[in-house]
Amino acid sequence: MEKQVKLSPSIMCADLVNLENGMKELEELGLDTLHIDVIDGTFSPSMPLGLETIKRMREVTSMNFDIHIMANDNEFFIQEMLKIGVESITFHHETSLHVDRYIQLIKQAGTKVGVALNPSTSLTVLDYVLPEIDLVCLMLINPGFATNKNEKQVPYATKKIRDLQAKIAEVNPAVQLQVDGRVSLDSIPQLVEAGANNLVLGSTSLFIKGNTLTENKQKVEEAVRQGLGEVNAHVL
Repeated sequence: MEKQVKLSPSIMCADLVNLENGMKELEELGLDTLHIDVIDGTFSPSMPLGLETIKRMREVTSMNFDIHIMANDNEFFIQEMLKIGVESITFHHETSLHVDRYIQLIKQAGTKVGVALNPSTSLTVLDYVLPEIDLVCLMLINPGFATNKNEKQVPYATKKIRDLQAKIAEVNPAVQLQVDGRVSLDSIPQLVEAGANNLVLGSTSLFIKGNTLTENKQKVEEAVRQGLGEVNAHVL
């Protein structure tokens, strides 16, 4: 069976004062999804895009919006994203008192739902919710610290991916295993080989400075195929 790996470009790594052009370029490359971080400045020391900006982005593109909420007040941001009209919402387990409530809130709106885990959060927190969700996002660096170039991918990244892939295969094979944080051209083969099938692409892959997006995308696809070890891999 043909294996599929989803490419999810992180829009915060594009030119933030030329967002419309950036989105058009990605769309012209054949990419259909934007990974959008919604950060409150408290959960993580960053705040790249405001709600009004995301609302305006929704008006000028039909690309799928894959929202990653990094906030302490999940319910507020979930409701705001549902109002804007997005295709997928992922929230962090660490800041959720009522995980199941948030899952149902998103599902009932007909939107795909994901749960994100910080690097050191145990996979056991997914035991009861894995059958209910569409995606798990594993953070491979501490969220929001990507601008610190010394922040390296955690050493147990591939082990955690393998462990989660085994869990997904057993409980709910339809769940996508997304990885986020220093998903670089060097690390993509190992991440894909370990079982990741949805890659959040940023400054160390699709948005490497000095190359065109087309050149970087070709390098990403090459790294994915290397990880899959097969020619009939389908990169989305």
